[in-house]
Parts: sequence; structure tokens; C-alpha cells
Amino acid sequence: MECNVRPDNMERITTKALADAFIEEQIAAVRAQVGDKKVLLALSGGVDSSVVAALLIKAIGKQLICVHVNHGLMRKGESEAVIEMFGKELDANLIYVDATDRFLDLLAGVSDPERKRKIIGAEFINVFADEARKLDGVDFLAQGTIYPDILESIKQAEGKKAVKSHHNVGGLPEDLKFDLVEPIKLLFKDEVRVVGEALGLPHAMVYRQPFPGPGLGVRCLGAITRDRLHALREADAILREEFDKNGLAEKVWQYFITVPDIKSVGVKDDSRYEGWPAIIRAVNTTDAMTATIEEIPYPILHHITYRITNEVDGINRVLFDLTPKPCGTIEWE
Repeated sequence: MECNVRPDNMERITTKALADAFIEEQIAAVRAQVGDKKVLLALSGGVDSSVVAALLIKAIGKQLICVHVNHGLMRKGESEAVIEMFGKELDANLIYVDATDRFLDLLAGVSDPERKRKIIGAEFINVFADEARKLDGVDFLAQGTIYPDILESIKQAEGKKAVKSHHNVGGLPEDLKFDLVEPIKLLFKDEVRVVGEALGLPHAMVYRQPFPGPGLGVRCLGAITRDRLHALREADAILREEFDKNGLAEKVWQYFITVPDIKSVGVKDDSRYEGWPAIIRAVNTTDAMTATIEEIPYPILHHITYRITNEVDGINRVLFDLTPKPCGTIEWE
């Protein structure tokens, strides 16, 4: 459980048989680590944390306490969907925390991406600590850390500049009171999905759109403002709706919108109109270490552009990002 380096001879998990073996191995490891103690899980509702939740439920049952934190940086309808799926359909031991003001107040005026990530990561731990104080016998914090998170965060130790820190890797405070439980930290994203299916999770959950821990905080580029965050959330909802309607939702590995802190001149109702650009990014990848650009038909892009510029206050342009990884990262920040 302590190793952060994937063994060279570790076979890639590509089949149900390999996934079943991995699951049994991790169940044994978690039980040995946790004993009869309680575990808090940061449950975003994304693929990684959902797979961890399913695995830990098999391993320790009701000792697991899932905590969903709404940091005000979720996609439209995201928290509501998490409550419906885990709190009702899956009957998980779920605690919902609305910490919107708490996070946005701390992020006010902060434009540096690394500072934003670290603020969000540290505050997540603070929120979990607050919840833990209300409970008895909680000694462990579970996280959906995966191997690309670790690879991108430890490059500094190799004398290279880190691509970015992750809230679940480099942003943890030194005085963390929990021991970490990270059962999928040596897996790539495609392997996590195979494990998720082997655990019996619904297809829609396993292939849910990847979403970064800092959420829209790293897609509302620069210093976050509530009006620009709202515009981003609405534009992103339109993009996801149109991709779903046009059969692109499962064809494209990750697609989203970023809104930078710049304005350009436009025209609305025959008058000068200054607004932000909405930048569409749509990429395909298997391991998140490299990514290619998905070609989106122009009629779909034109329709998305029309909807966003007409339905979302504050946005007057729509752009399409053509940069693969490398040299661009999947996220902008």
C-alpha cells in the first residue's frame, strides 16, 4: 500500500479475470490496513472515486463513510446526480456537504493555477477533518488517486518541472491526521474502467466523463469570479447536452469548456457587447499521458456556438482547441 511506483512486471488490467484478481488483492490489502476502523472517502461521483467506493464497500462495508463535498465548482446538476445515485440508488453511507462559499471565498482573487489547486486540495482535507470530528473512530481517508496523478506530480523529484500538482497527491498538508487508503493508485484510467465493470458498476457510471478534483476551478481560467463561473457551468451543460444528442458522448474520451479571464468586443442587439470566449476541448486517450484531438463535424460546432452565444450571458465567442498532448495538457490549468 506504500509503494508509489508501478512495478515493471505489473500486467496491464485488460480483462475481467485480471480485474477480479486485482480486486481480491486490494480487498485483502485494505482489510489488513484498516482493521475495524472507519474510512472517509472523498466521493466526487467520478469514475475513480466511484470505483474506490465500490471496492471499499466490498472490503469493509459500513465502515466506509462517503463524503460528497460541493465546492461550488461542480458541473451543472452534478451534486444532485451524486446524491441520487449513491444516496438513494446504491444506498451508500453518504454525507453531503455544501461548502460553496467556503471554497469560493478562499479562491477570490487567486489566479495562479498551482495556488488554486493547492487551496482546493488543502480545503478538501479541512472539510473532511471537520466531518471526521463529528464521527467516532475515523482514522483513514480514502482517495481515488490513479497512476497518472502520481506521475505528473513527482517529476520534480526527478529534476524535472512538474506538469501540475494534484489535490490528492501534492497538495496534502503535512499535519494530515488520516492515513491514506488509495487502492487504485497504480492503475491507469482505462484499467480503472475495467475494474469498475468487474465490480458490477453501471456502464454509464464507469464511462462517465472524467472530471478533475478541482472541478471547474481549473476551467474558469485565472481568478475565479461567480459570474464567469456561472457562464462556464451553463456553457459546459450545453456542450454535454449536444455531444450526448449527437452520439459523441462515448466516442470522445473527455470534452469540456474553459472560459479565460479575457474579454473581446462583440455585437448583441445592435450594440457593442464585451464578453468572454468559451473554448471547447475534445480529446481521446487511453492512459491520459498522451491525447489526440477528436474531429467534431462543423454543423455540430456551429449549432453549439449558436446555442452558447445566444443562451449564456457573458459569452460572445466560441473557440475550438486543436492542441494534442503533448505539447498541451488535457486541462488548461
